[in-house]
Amino acid sequence: MTNKLASQQCEACHVDAPKVSDNELAELIGQLPDWVPEVRDGVMMLERVFKFKNFKQALAFTNQVAELAEAEFHHPAITTEWGKVTVTWWTHAIKGLHRNDFICAAKTDALL
Repeated sequence: MTNKLASQQCEACHVDAPKVSDNELAELIGQLPDWVPEVRDGVMMLERVFKFKNFKQALAFTNQVAELAEAEFHHPAITTEWGKVTVTWWTHAIKGLHRNDFICAAKTDALL
């Protein structure tokens, strides 16, 4: 099912775009078992930690995620550490989760 999400394209998202409903959240997160919904400062986000053997591999993955973000015109928070990259997707315009975040999470998984 992740491939189904990964094959979709992000849509332009505006301030009045709907956040995912609780039912949509349950369905979409079920397709992305390694991602965790997190709430920070009242904003629902989607986060995953990726592990690597060293900093060079982590940095290479970070750059791939950055290229994906530019291609989709949807930008996550990316924290790169030795052997670890944390990627956090959410839609800034609506201060929460949109279907785009799940599409980008699936596309992030596909980079591995």
